[in-house]
Amino acid sequence: MFEFIKDSSLVLIRIITILPLILFTTLYMGKRTIGEIPIFDFLVILILGSVVGADIADPNIKHLPTVVAIIGIAILQRIIANLKITNRKIGRLITFEPTVVVQNGKLLNKNLKKIRYSIDNILQLLREKDIFDINDVETALIESSGNLSVLKKPRKNTVTLEDMKLVKKNSSIAYPIIIEGEICSDLLSYFNLSEAWLHEKLRYQEITDIKDIFFASINEQHELHISLKNENISNIPIIKH
Repeated sequence: MFEFIKDSSLVLIRIITILPLILFTTLYMGKRTIGEIPIFDFLVILILGSVVGADIADPNIKHLPTVVAIIGIAILQRIIANLKITNRKIGRLITFEPTVVVQNGKLLNKNLKKIRYSIDNILQLLREKDIFDINDVETALIESSGNLSVLKKPRKNTVTLEDMKLVKKNSSIAYPIIIEGEICSDLLSYFNLSEAWLHEKLRYQEITDIKDIFFASINEQHELHISLKNENISNIPIIKH
């Protein structure tokens, strides 16, 4: 019983002493570490969590070396962050380059596979940007932090209805009807359409094999927008940090 009380008291003391140190360390590393979390900073936070967790959970671990380790990790992170600012080559070595995933409304299959993002990931990120139709996108890219940046097509730039003196009649939402060569039959039923209608539309766009389609969406006006698995787009912008 005495040992339990002793160990519990030691853990509580370590929590009380380590939390202010972690707060100071995080503030020292900077707001950027909290807000963006690129890959190197994510690893630093992961290591910090492991060191602090082991120190709190195991009373047999000496407390002072843990404090030294936390301070050392913070200083290393600060040095690397400064090097990334002063030397772009080092910055590119320890972070991911931005990757274009949508160009002119087309999903880029090869780039998605390269960064291991699924169609669902991209569609969710677009919806979080209030974009429900991929055809509205001129360029979308995944930043080194994993966030999505979007440039809308010029005709889709935000203009108020009051400015245009127009009344919006139709929703701009588009629904995925083909995903990686598979037809979403329930969506066809929702629109009261048949697979024969869909195949006819595809033949009109000179697509004979549905397996060639990476992603296709349909809007309320029954307009199809298609991204092929081997989409040949030559004007993909090269975007660097």
